[in-house]
Formats: sequence, C-alpha cells, structure tokens
Amino acid sequence: MNQAERDRLVILRKAKQRVITQVEAAAELGVSVRHVKRLLKALKKRRDKAVLHGLRGRPSPRRLPEATKQETIRILSEPVYAGFGPTLAAEYLRDKHGISVSKETLRHWMMEAKLWRGRRRNTKTVHLQRPRRTRCGELVQWDTSDHDGLEGRGEWLYLISMIDDAPSRLYARFVTSDSTAENMRVRWGYLEQYGRPLAFYTDKAALFQTAQKHRRDEPGVEKDPVDLPPTQIGRALEELAIRWLPAHSPQAKGRVERGFSTAQDRLVKGLRVAGVSSLEEANAYWGKEFLPWWNRTLTVEPGNACDAHRPLLEEHAWAAILSHVDQRQISNGYTIQYCGQIYRIPRHQVRTGMRSSKMRIEARLDGSIAMRFQDEYLAMQLCTAAVAPPKAKPVAKPRRTSPQKSRWMQGFFEKRPLPLGKAMAIANATS
Repeated sequence: MNQAERDRLVILRKAKQRVITQVEAAAELGVSVRHVKRLLKALKKRRDKAVLHGLRGRPSPRRLPEATKQETIRILSEPVYAGFGPTLAAEYLRDKHGISVSKETLRHWMMEAKLWRGRRRNTKTVHLQRPRRTRCGELVQWDTSDHDGLEGRGEWLYLISMIDDAPSRLYARFVTSDSTAENMRVRWGYLEQYGRPLAFYTDKAALFQTAQKHRRDEPGVEKDPVDLPPTQIGRALEELAIRWLPAHSPQAKGRVERGFSTAQDRLVKGLRVAGVSSLEEANAYWGKEFLPWWNRTLTVEPGNACDAHRPLLEEHAWAAILSHVDQRQISNGYTIQYCGQIYRIPRHQVRTGMRSSKMRIEARLDGSIAMRFQDEYLAMQLCTAAVAPPKAKPVAKPRRTSPQKSRWMQGFFEKRPLPLGKAMAIANATS
C-alpha cells in the first residue's frame, strides 16, 4: 500500500466514523458521493483492502507467454549478444528471431536474468547547443574514430566519418590507418557523391595544420605567429575552395563525436553478430546495414531545402589535387631529383626559364607520379645511373698469431738430478 492509498483510507475512516460528511470525503478524494458510498460498503466487507485495486496481484491477460520469455532470455544469454541494451536487443529480436517484445518489457526481463543493470542518469552540466546549419553542405564535420571495431577478430580498423551539420547525413569508411592518403581517399568519395561543401570542421590534428615547433626548455614562451606552409590536406582544400574551420574542443564538434559513440556501441555489436572479420566485410556491412538504419532513424530535415554543395568543375583535376604534392628545383642540366632518383626533361619539352625554377611533383593515390611545370605536364625520363665498377677486395693480411714459447724447459723435470758436489762445482765455475 502506497502513501496515496493510505491517505484515502484515512479519509474513508473519518467518513465512516462521521467525523466528516460523505460530501466532504468525496471532495477530498476527488470522486462522486455515489463512489464514496461504494467505498464505505467495501470497507465493511474487505476492510483496508477496499482502497486497493481489485486486479492487484493478478497476472495480466495480455502478458506474453512464459515460453517466449524463456526463449528470449536464452537468446540474449549467448556471447554474441553480450552488452546489448534493451533497445538494441529488442530490434535484433524482432529482425533476426521474429520475437516482438517492447523495450520496457525486455528491460524488466533482462534485469531479472542479470543480463542488464539499470543505471541512474547523473545530472550533467547542460551546455547550450549550437543551432544546426540550415542548408546541406554549409558545414561538414570530419573526424576519425580510433576504436577496435572488430574486437580482435581482425586487424585494427579506423573509422573516418564526415557528417553534415544540417541533416546529420553521414558518410564514412573503414580504413587501416589514419594517414593523409586514407583521409584523402575518403574525402574523394564524399566529393564525388555530394559535391564541394562550403566548409569542413575538424580538430587541430597534424593532418590539417602545421604545428609551430618549440624548444622543450621554453614551453611557455610566447612567440609571434608564423605563417607556416599548409599540410597536404590543407593545400587540397585551398585548391578546391573549401574553407577549413578548426575546433578548439571535442565538444565543439559534438555531432560527429556523438556519432562515434553510437558507432562504438551499436555498430561494433552489429559487426559482432554478423561475424565481420576483415576490412572489406566491415565496409560492406556499413553500407548495407548500418548506414540505412542511420539515415532512417537519426537524420532530420534541414531548415532550408536548398543544397549548398557546389558542383564539380572541369578545372578540378581530382587526381592532381588529392595527391601528395612536392616541389623540386630544376638543375642547369634540366634534371630534378626525387626519392633518390634523377629525372630528365625531354629535349622537345625544354623551355626558356626552366633552369632554377620550381617543378610541381604529384605523388598520386594510385601510386603514379606526375610532374608539372607551370600548366604543362612533362613526360619525364628516368635517368639510369652508370654502374660503378666493383671495388677490388683488399688483400687479407695474415692473421697475427701469438709468439711460440721457448722450449728450454722441455723435459727438465724428467732428467736425473746431478750430484750435489758436481752441481756446486758447475755453479762456482768461472770462465
């Protein structure tokens, strides 16, 4: 009996003892006078149980069969479903096992079977969220998740994600390393599918900005800012006319960070159930299973239907822009050195002003190398260096050995000793 039922019982007892009238009791209980009369009659028959509902303690006629409950607990007790919460478990039971159970009913079942423990939500500091951008393509958050998505079943994979700030539309790929080349490949796929956004929003990792070096013995010394050359990704963004915005904290790019928290929970468990153990299988599961669920459940309609993505132009040579670009100086012999090799400009492509000028070298993602002077790509020729004659091996010097011992003591102790007198005569003899 809860406190409200106890209060009702006190009011009914007052009405029974005529301390208050039935009209006053009805006003305090918030019911009609006729119902107060019913309760007083029930109080004579059932006593204090009159204030309890008649169905209390009886099983509901709409409850699920006990066999369904036991089958559900057996399925969720398997190792592949370890760590599943009620919401995710209810979805997998419905889609893969044909068992329809509400998440609240499943939560009670899992808590009874010790498969789930209820957690009290701690009150966190509320931060004022930045409003979404109104159009697709105005701002795209870009980050990498360093998490063991395969849980030891295969190599360590990284998840590079790009999420549009307006509709929360997600584009991501699993890669084997968080390198400049892999980030460029993922960005290439995004640009081909959606076009050029107005801005990318990332952290201040070394992939996106060149950090100014400081000596270890003066970490707190303030220096004037220096214009440092951009990174390869920064240079590519400049050539594509895409603005780069750095985030000063993880909370600033909270949309992509929350996306990682969802991926590290729901996506990792989905990969486990599907038995994924390789990079190709992980990307296939992402495109077929997780991404459709994301677009169906977590995306929203942007405030403005206009798309801010800009089309791709003919001047945007993807292979040239999304590559590792270096510069080398042309020597007086119309040659350059790159990666330990010497390349020569063909005679028919030699032009005035090439000597001591800079040449753009593009190490492209497909492994090829392209070299451009101003606006013209040159058919560079690899110079084969003359093979130097092998050096004659030096004559080996004879190995030094330790000097032999003198043999004057050889057999000394085996000889018969001289008589004492003879020995004294020899010792005292003079020349």
